[in-house]
Formats: sequence, C-alpha cells, structure tokens
Amino acid sequence: MKFSVSVAMNPLEQFGELARTAEENGFSSVVLPDSLFYSEKVSADYPYTPDGNRFWNAETPWADPLVAVASMGAVTERIRFYTSVLKLGSRNPVLLARQVGSVAAFTGNRFGLGLGVGWTPEEFEWCGAPYANRGKRVDEAIEVLRLILDGGMAEYHGRFFDFDKLQMSPAPSGRVPFYIGGHTEVALRRAARVGDGWASAMMKFDDLRDTITRLNALRAEYGRADEPFEFQAVCVDRFGLDGYRQQAEIGVTDVITQPWVFEGIGFGDPLGPKKDAIKKFADEIISNL
Repeated sequence: MKFSVSVAMNPLEQFGELARTAEENGFSSVVLPDSLFYSEKVSADYPYTPDGNRFWNAETPWADPLVAVASMGAVTERIRFYTSVLKLGSRNPVLLARQVGSVAAFTGNRFGLGLGVGWTPEEFEWCGAPYANRGKRVDEAIEVLRLILDGGMAEYHGRFFDFDKLQMSPAPSGRVPFYIGGHTEVALRRAARVGDGWASAMMKFDDLRDTITRLNALRAEYGRADEPFEFQAVCVDRFGLDGYRQQAEIGVTDVITQPWVFEGIGFGDPLGPKKDAIKKFADEIISNL
C-alpha cells in the first residue's frame, strides 16, 4: 500500500516544503484537486457532501494543479504527483495535452493525470464548453489526450474534436497514467475501460468496498482484469494501522491523506506543525505497514 499527501486548500507558498517533507518521509505522491473558480451561485449540488454544499469558500486558495506540480517537481527528486481529479469537461484536450507533456518533461515522468468530468454547469459554460453531452465529450477528450501524448503525428476526427495531423514535442518519454474519477456507473465504466486507475472522492468504507468490487467486475468485462490498476482512496471512516490494513484488504493501493487534519491543524495554520504531522504519520503508519 502507498500513501499520498493531498495539499488541497493549503496556502500556496507551503506547497514546496510540504512536497519535500512528504518525499523525505516515504510518501508515494502529492495529490492536487482542481477548482477553476468559485461561482457565487451554482445550479447543481456538489455531489460529495451529504447536503450538496461546497466545503470551501471564495477565499480558499486553489492553484492550477499543473502549474503547482511543475513548481513542486523543481524542488523534489523522487516523489510523484497526480491530479485527483482535473476537470476535463471544461478544458480543451489539445491545449491540455501540451501542458501535460510539459509537466511530464519537467518532472522526469513523475506525473499521473487524474481526470473527471466536472460537476458545476457554470465551470463549463463560462469556460466556453457545453454542459450538454459532457460525458461523451470527455470520452473523446481522453482519446485525444492519449493520442497526442503517445507522440508522433496524430490526427482525430470525432463528434466534438476534429484536427488534422499535428505533433507536440517532446512527447513524454514514459506513459502518463490516466486515473479516472467519479462514482456513477458511467464513470466506473470509463475507469474500467480506459483508465490506469480509479480515484475516489470522500467515501465510507462499505461504499468504497462495494465500488472496488464493481470496478473489478467491470475490468473483467472489458478484458482488463490482469492489467495493473490503481485504487486511490479517500476513506472517511477507517484510520490508523488497523483501518489502513482493512483498506488494503479490499483492494486500496493508494491512500490519500492529509496528516495534519488528524492533529487538529487547520489548512491556514503555519507550515511547521504540518511538517511535524507528516513526519509523525510516517513514523506511526508508513513505517509499520
């Protein structure tokens, strides 16, 4: 089992030191979520809280995850990075491929691309992307990304994206893994069909176990049961050595955590206590698993 640190909602000036501390203490990756902007009103419920409300506000700091990865990659050597997850529905995949290729190059292929559709209509519409047919559009966008990132001349002629032969150089020298997010049946099928892994949002243990079971069944249905696959989890009700062992037993391969939360340290608090919390988590959990 691997452990990853999510730096979401911390002050941006702390990112580099948090990444370095995680690397020094045996964490596998640094994880970055995505929020393009905070709209005063939204026309859809946030899908991962019981009441549908966002758990951040207009003043919560968010960095563009690809820019943040490039900055943290420059001050680390081994630790990996991935998005969990980037909202693909509101982005142009051709432009995104250029950015992902650059991040892969600057980090020495230490980057994985977690991808989701996106949940708020405003982010689509105000970024110039249609909210209608978003799932099918994202399926095409994933094809475009893989095609361009694999290198060489590429062309694509689909319903939503259409271009003649083009090439972006340098292409990543190693495969950029795609981790697909989402809890719906459509999202799980997408992960099983084209993903190198699946990234959860906040889930209770029983729901997480059932979802992993379903994903494994779908992977078998698509003939991919024997291929490597990551299960990246944010489990909200299993912690400590026993809890993480239980997560491993149901198939979780990568636990996404924020160690300072267990110590009662807030996102806006100073950097020092957060670094201490990362070291404590490594000593008490990672070294014993």
